[in-house]
Amino acid sequence: MDNSRDLNLDSIIADVKAQYEDTACRSRAEAEAWYKSKFEELRVTAGRNADSLRETKKEISELTRIIQKLNGEVKNAKDQRCKLETAVANAEQCGETSIKDAKCKLSELEVALQQTKADLARQLCEYQELMNVKLALDIEITTYRKLLEGEENRLKFSFALPFAAVCHSQRGLAYSPEPTFASTQVPAKRSSCRNGSASRSAGVCGEAVRSGSTRSSHVKLVSMTKSAR
Repeated sequence: MDNSRDLNLDSIIADVKAQYEDTACRSRAEAEAWYKSKFEELRVTAGRNADSLRETKKEISELTRIIQKLNGEVKNAKDQRCKLETAVANAEQCGETSIKDAKCKLSELEVALQQTKADLARQLCEYQELMNVKLALDIEITTYRKLLEGEENRLKFSFALPFAAVCHSQRGLAYSPEPTFASTQVPAKRSSCRNGSASRSAGVCGEAVRSGSTRSSHVKLVSMTKSAR
């Protein structure tokens, strides 16, 4: 009885041991398979991540380059802004100076314009006075000229008619003596001479007498003009 029990126990232990070994082998195989699958997954994932990492590094490099470019542009923009601010300040200063100069010149021009207007008004007044003086002188000259012409005609006719009668008598023409031409009949003879009948009948002697009477009339007119002045 005891030997059979010992044999059964050994067989049971052997069976259990075989079962455990079988289970361990299966577990080991499953673990290895799981490990291999996980390793393969991790390798694939690592490959993908490596590609992503390379793309990310590439993007980072590109972004770094863009950032550097933008930083350079920002710096240039800041420098340009500083230059523009300086130029604007200078332009404002120059503009203020130009405005002040323009205002000064405008004031000077206004003063000059007022002075010119005053000078023009004064010159107009002087011109008007001169024109009035000229008009008065023209009137006076015209008056004197008419007086001189009237005096010349009076003297010319008063001296020409008696001598014309004498010349006609010397040529054998009919002569009617009128000894008092100058004293009694001056207006009638003057009107006839103005019509030109007496001067045409005077002839050569009348011309000589007329020239002499003109010289004498000039002397009388000069004395008359002096006395009138």
